[in-house]
Amino acid sequence: EKTSDSNVLDILNMQKTEANQVFSKYVEKNYRDWVGGKAEDRPVMSPTLFRDKVFPQVKEGRPLFVLLIDNLRYDQWKAIQPRIEEFYRVDRDEIYYSILPTTTQYARNTIFSGLMPLEIENRHPRYWVPEEAEGSKNQFEGELLGEQLKRFGKSYKYSYNKVLNLETGRKLADNLSNLYQNDLNVIVYNFVDMLSHARTEMEIIRELADDEPAYRSLMLSWFEHSSLLDIIRQLSEKKIPLIITTDHGSVKVQDPVKIVGDRNTTTNLRYKSGRNLNYERREVFEVRNPAEIYLPKSNVSTSYVFCRNSDFFAYPNNYNYYVKYYRNTFQHGGISLEEMLVPVITLSAKA
Repeated sequence: EKTSDSNVLDILNMQKTEANQVFSKYVEKNYRDWVGGKAEDRPVMSPTLFRDKVFPQVKEGRPLFVLLIDNLRYDQWKAIQPRIEEFYRVDRDEIYYSILPTTTQYARNTIFSGLMPLEIENRHPRYWVPEEAEGSKNQFEGELLGEQLKRFGKSYKYSYNKVLNLETGRKLADNLSNLYQNDLNVIVYNFVDMLSHARTEMEIIRELADDEPAYRSLMLSWFEHSSLLDIIRQLSEKKIPLIITTDHGSVKVQDPVKIVGDRNTTTNLRYKSGRNLNYERREVFEVRNPAEIYLPKSNVSTSYVFCRNSDFFAYPNNYNYYVKYYRNTFQHGGISLEEMLVPVITLSAKA
């Protein structure tokens, strides 16, 4: 990021593009076995994140905090790491795999429930909000966490808090001591996801975060003045252990892929689900039977298609306008290193 040599940057970009192409093939080849539990060497994924990385860190008589920063890419973690290391020591800096689609509705509900989306819909239908329904698709995360704890026989005293705006963050920072008597405290911060959507929709944010180094810089600037840093500082003073993670990342999209669907097709630019989808099969990762990858379907003929690398879906209607509008924006939902390989960081307070 600090080099001004365009040749070095060109080589890096070429290597990243190649790596993403190989990664996409790897995911497409193995994904069904991973989520089906058939692969012995499957990686830690969204449904096993709490079981593998959080529960082993909960100790009796000592609170543990889990900060889930929505849409935090691994490079963004690296950008904020030096500031966090003023208060905390990094014990383990690891990566886990987000499930597909790499979106909040699917990945985050899966994290808190410890179940794949189709399993949530089957076991806890009241907590799964279908794609076509109005309103928030993540309004039952606290309840899903409670169900997961119950399923694993964990009688932890726990709390769940979601921060969607400045005021909620400040209030939480002011009342943090109320949570110290719990065994497990989960805090969801939505800022980075809002930033990526604002960057798509607001010209001034586009200019401020013109490329990936600028995007990291903007995120770091927010973090340094946020209530989140204040919360981390307070926790370090109490020597409280911390896990920082996320639900998925995002990728800067470049290349349009044409698709045709009916009006019930999902609006996401990196994946589509619906019936009668029309596309070039070689350009996408296609899942005709959603149950194979444990995804729900709204009707009998629903299928899912995912973009790879830096592709994004565009409809033939007003094609040139939409391509120009969405090219170079940060999107998520598909298959890329940036969206799927995301951080889970275990930290202990500095003495």
